[in-house]
This record gives sequence, structure tokens and C-alpha cells, in this order.
Amino acid sequence: MKTLLFTLEYPPFYGGVANYYGNLVKYWPQPGEIFVLDNSGNRLVKNWLLPKWLPAIRQLKKEIKKNKIDHVVAGNILPLGTAAYFLSKRMNFKYSVILHGMDFAFACRTPRKRWLTRKILKKAENVICANSYTAKLVGNFLGSKDRIIIVNPGIDNRITHNVERVTQIKEGYNLKGKLVLLTVGRLVKRKGIDMVLACLPEVLKQTPNLVYAVIGDGPEEKNFKKLVASLKLERNVLTIGNADDEERNAWLELSDIFIMPARKINDDFEGFGIVYLEANLAGKPVIAGDSGGVRDAVVDGLNGLMVNPENKEEITAAIIKLAKDENLREKLGRQGRERTMEGFSWKKQIEKIYNLINPAL
Repeated sequence: MKTLLFTLEYPPFYGGVANYYGNLVKYWPQPGEIFVLDNSGNRLVKNWLLPKWLPAIRQLKKEIKKNKIDHVVAGNILPLGTAAYFLSKRMNFKYSVILHGMDFAFACRTPRKRWLTRKILKKAENVICANSYTAKLVGNFLGSKDRIIIVNPGIDNRITHNVERVTQIKEGYNLKGKLVLLTVGRLVKRKGIDMVLACLPEVLKQTPNLVYAVIGDGPEEKNFKKLVASLKLERNVLTIGNADDEERNAWLELSDIFIMPARKINDDFEGFGIVYLEANLAGKPVIAGDSGGVRDAVVDGLNGLMVNPENKEEITAAIIKLAKDENLREKLGRQGRERTMEGFSWKKQIEKIYNLINPAL
């Protein structure tokens, strides 16, 4: 069966959604039977048109005819799911929809969008959700769990670190004898970096050798730096900015605890949090915020600690607990690595989607 991935976000576009779809194609069991139609060159969406997604219908129709597509996987419910829905009424193909979280929340913001979203999802062969939180929202929205399947993101188990780079970072930042708390992610408020910073004055009273490193950039960078200054944390907080994969992996390797107490702000929430698994793969315990789809990535007491992301006392206690207990850090990190290796390979995850679309095989 020939399948078309129909998406706005695809590599080299950066982000978790694009990464999901890049790996969907990379690990598709039958490489010659998967095709991609993305928005490169703005060929699917023209902002000066009304509706702006009108070109998507024309491009989708062209691609289906050219490659004799049997099944379309719509990677964005609005607007691409709309194109798949209307065109499927006129052409002989079926479609499935993949939802990650925020995309579904945004699709339900107005009565017109909710009406259209319901139509699209009810006609879809499969509704594939990247996390159980989104699956629950969709089930409540449709009044049924039929055809709703959870397929979490996977992880590349071959992630390695450069020993020399690890040594260079340790020496360059004078980390000998330090306990390194690490966050890697886009600097937006929902990631919870502000809450970690607010906890540090109390944490440092009990673990004065702790250093908090933050890797990433984003719109909240200036606010975070102001907070660091106001709390007089300049000696204990390192803001690294953007980092290439090698440097990022080196920081994961040399860190002692990974933390990202993500929280929900309006319709914005963490869909899964692949970075928790990346930290686990490096053998590190994680502290995560109990919100959105994070519970799929982190199991409290198994591969990390789950905290109320709005509760400063809980976050503080979790940091101190792991900082003072090396055995617990080792245990959670080891269990996290085993869990990640066994249950979250991209190959296994993509096979689930392939088997949904090709049930006879």
C-alpha cells in the first residue's frame, strides 16, 4: 500500500513534530511505499489567499495521482486535515490524522473550527495521538475512543557522547566537584525554568555545590536572565544558549540530574517531552512537571520524580532529594535507560503506525 505523509512540519524544519515525521519516514518498514508532501517552498499554504490552504488541495490531488496513493497521513489537522477530508470525498483514498497536543487544542478554539475538526476526525480511518493526554481530550471531544490510538515519539538509541567534549566542558566551566542540574529546551515559560530558578536559593542552602545549566534559546531568555540577577544566582546558573548535538549530548552525559517542570499555560502544554528520554538514555534521573503528555515519558519513582509544576516547595524537595542521594540518582537513571531502550525505539513506534494503516499485513 502506498502511503503519503501530508505535513507542514518536516525536516529540515526544526522541532518535535518535524522530528516525529522525519523518523516516521526514516523507519517506515517499506521505504519505497512512503512519500512526503510538505510545505517546502510554501507550496501548501499561501498567506495571501483565502482560504490560505487552497493550494494544499491542488498539491494533494496531484501527488495522489502521480504516485497512486492509497492512504494519506495528515500531520496537521488544520489546515491539512481539511484538504484530506474534502478531497477524500471525490477521490479513492483513505486518510488518518496524527495529533500531538497543541494542534488539537488550537483546532478547538472556535465553533467553526470545532465543527470542522469533528468532521475530519469522524471520517478518518485512524486518529493517532502522540500521547495519552491528547488521546483523552480527543476521546472526550468525540464521545468515543474508537479508532483513537496512542503512538508515543521514539528515540534514537544510538545517541553517543564525545569524551573529549565532556572533559572540555567540565574544565571550561570549572565543574569539578560540582553537582550539575540541567535543563535543555526552548526558553518559553511553560518549560518551568522560572520555577527552578525560584527554588534555587533554598536548594543551595542544603547543596551549595550545585550548578544549574540551561541550554536553549527563546522568547523568555531576557526574563530568565533578569530573574537570575534579581535572585543573585550568577555564580550558580550557566546560560549556555543554543548548542549543537555534540555539545548537548556532552552536557547530558556530565549532568547529575535533568529537570524540566513543564506546566500548562492556556492551550500550551508539553505534548510528550522527548528530552526526558534523552536524559534517561544518558543514565540520568529526571524531575518532570505533571502536566500535558509528560506522564507517558516519565513514571514517578521509576525513571524520575514527578512534581506539581506550580508548587515551588515540591520542586525544591525533589531537587534536594536527588541531590543528596547518589544511590537514588543511579537507580532512577539506570531504570530510565532500560525503559527507554526497551520501549521507545523509533523502529517499534513507526511499526505501530504502519500496522494500523496496513492491517492485512
